[in-house]
Amino acid sequence: MGVLRQLGEYLFLKKKDPDRPKSQWIGYMHGINRISLFLFILCLIILAIKLLR
Repeated sequence: MGVLRQLGEYLFLKKKDPDRPKSQWIGYMHGINRISLFLFILCLIILAIKLLR
């Protein structure tokens, strides 16, 4: 699976692949990755705002 497709799924831009195997631990891993990605984007926005002021 491509990196851009995975990012699209994390950001809810694309639907999940229905053929992908489902596991509780994989779900936890993807949840943690989603949280860290949102925090990273939030920090980039905050840094951009501080730099523009």
